[in-house]
Amino acid sequence: MAALRVSSSRLATTVRGALPAHTAALTTSSAMKTKVGKAKYQKTSKVPVRKESDTFGELEVPNNKYYGAQTVRSVINFPIGGETERMPLPVIKAFGVLKKAAAEVNKEYGLDATIADAICKAADEVISGDLYQEHFPLVIWQTSSNDTYPTAMHIATAVEIHQTLLPGLEALYKALDDKAKEYADIIKIGRTHTQDATPLTLGQEFSGYAQQIEFGIDRVKACLPRVYMLAAGGTAVGTGLNTRIGFAEKIAAKISELTGLPFVTAPNKFEGLAAHDAMVEVSGALNVLACSIMKIANDIRFLASGPRCGLGELSLPENEPGSSIMPGKVNPTQCEAITMVAAQVMGNHVAVTIGGSNGHFELNVFKPMMVANVLRSIKLLGDSCHAFVNKCVLGIEVNHERINKLLYESLMLVTALNPHIGYDKAAKIAKTAHKEGTTLKESALKLGYLTEDEFSKWVRPEDMLGPK
Repeated sequence: MAALRVSSSRLATTVRGALPAHTAALTTSSAMKTKVGKAKYQKTSKVPVRKESDTFGELEVPNNKYYGAQTVRSVINFPIGGETERMPLPVIKAFGVLKKAAAEVNKEYGLDATIADAICKAADEVISGDLYQEHFPLVIWQTSSNDTYPTAMHIATAVEIHQTLLPGLEALYKALDDKAKEYADIIKIGRTHTQDATPLTLGQEFSGYAQQIEFGIDRVKACLPRVYMLAAGGTAVGTGLNTRIGFAEKIAAKISELTGLPFVTAPNKFEGLAAHDAMVEVSGALNVLACSIMKIANDIRFLASGPRCGLGELSLPENEPGSSIMPGKVNPTQCEAITMVAAQVMGNHVAVTIGGSNGHFELNVFKPMMVANVLRSIKLLGDSCHAFVNKCVLGIEVNHERINKLLYESLMLVTALNPHIGYDKAAKIAKTAHKEGTTLKESALKLGYLTEDEFSKWVRPEDMLGPK
């Protein structure tokens, strides 16, 4: 990292100059929490400082920090949110990948090898994440640069999808699919409108959950081809001014090599800078997943409601005490956690949607907010899926006695009689049984619509699970 330190050496000065000013504007430090203005910032600095300058003038920078004047100026100008609102680590790492790729490509174009290698070494430290806490303190709530930031957005998003989101979703899909197979022969009552409906198997019910997640995985993967398209090389407005022919293709190939992901140069850099539809698309896929997860987790917690005064068809793992006032109470906390995550992801999508719709002319300046929300959704979904699998789904147990009781008490088994006696008579049997508190069989025989043998032959839950 010597190449990034302030030094009188030609190498340090040259490398610092070779890194675009907007890179410095992305770096920030937890040790420099400026609350108001330049004077406040300089007054509260506790360490020896050096002088750094940008086009606006000279500023003091702590000697133990790697950043420069523009980072200090950003700290002064955007004291919004503090530590919890810092630029996401995946974006910082993505910038390390981008700068390393740029150095290696520019080395091919004639950049001094010593300088290029120094940049690559510094970039490796950025990629490692070791410098994040001390040297990257800037917050999300500021503007961003033209072709490098959208490139970093796409790198960070693609990497996090592969490293965090898809493993979590695939674990959830497998757990639900395994349960669907395990429960294939357990017949239970179905519910529509939250009211009793015709039978299905618990396996069929869980197969619907598994399919939702499988489709969600497909939706995320379907977004990736647009995420793999990188804006690098578009420079200021998408024309590629001040770069070289072939640079865009070469840097995309180098980033692909460094990450192991199939990045390519964007076919249209004007779209890549002015619009971020790919990020809105990813966020939309995450929003669908949030909807799926909300439904699945709510179904599971309702099926496990009780233990005595709810549906009680399932029993969930008892992970911790549920109440400090009601002894023995245990709550479905994993369902609660993942549904809160789902709500947050839905909210994040609203912000991303608004950000994506505000690409004015040749540059969308909502980039930091958009990528921060997409990355947060990815992380929340990936992590919560793993927790939900390990702390809930794998430990679900079936209450067979309760399932059978509810199945045979249901009035909707009468639906099996429709082909034999017609809808109106079947409805009369159900309504009479409900009014008089009797069974369907007792009601059917009382009304004289069929014999006991006919009822036993026709009203069989195991024969009501699919088409004939």
